[in-house]
Amino acid sequence: MRLGIVGTGSYLPPKVLTNFDIEKFLDTSDEWIYTRTGIKERRIAEDGVGVSALCQKACERAMEAAGVKPSDVDLIVLGTITPDTHCPAGANWLEAKLGCDNAVSFDVTAACTGFIFSLHVASALLKTRMNKVALVCAGEIMSRTVNWKERESCILWGDGAGAVVLTETSAGAEVLSTHIHTDGKNGSELLMPGGGSNTTPISHESVDRGLHFLKMINANTSLRTAVNHFADAALEAVQHSGYAIHDVDLIIPHQANIRIIEGWPEN
Repeated sequence: MRLGIVGTGSYLPPKVLTNFDIEKFLDTSDEWIYTRTGIKERRIAEDGVGVSALCQKACERAMEAAGVKPSDVDLIVLGTITPDTHCPAGANWLEAKLGCDNAVSFDVTAACTGFIFSLHVASALLKTRMNKVALVCAGEIMSRTVNWKERESCILWGDGAGAVVLTETSAGAEVLSTHIHTDGKNGSELLMPGGGSNTTPISHESVDRGLHFLKMINANTSLRTAVNHFADAALEAVQHSGYAIHDVDLIIPHQANIRIIEGWPEN
């Protein structure tokens, strides 16, 4: 089966939080943040807005670009670690907002790699002909997971969503392959420890201890892991499709921060 992305869409909330804004409440500066991350500003979702609302905008734009109606979509895969609720899934809320009554919907929890993991799962289901038209979306409201008093980590995150329509196509660009890997050994280096079954129920104590914030324990470990595995995965994808890396005209990485991108080996 020849699968293609036939429509794309994205959405960013209108509120902008610049480095200069952060200077007003945190011991930092625009220079300090930009030098270390390459980030000048990030978007912040308004209070009361869930991630499904951001994803709704992105998905509607993707469907419009693809010429697809809500009734045509029979699969919605949402990559997120910040769903509207832990139950039901964020994708369920998204399905209802879009009016995709013929779709099955579920979340994929893979953090920064959420879109690629979601695309991988959707591609597999379409290739088995279990589904025909998929909305693959990734969205996060990370601004509600961070401790805005921790300078090293809060500056990195923002809010937004992106989506694609994936289906069988006879022309245009083709999704040649997807490749995913995991390594659970360093899970304790970047995590949200509170709220899971490994901890006590949410309480005043757990909130006071900051267990429900995203914690970056060792930034250098995360950086090295990202750089090494980004490069490995890119080479794997290129070689799997019968190309060499010098055949590639454009590489679009996950934009975490400039140090990860600059850390890629040149060869």
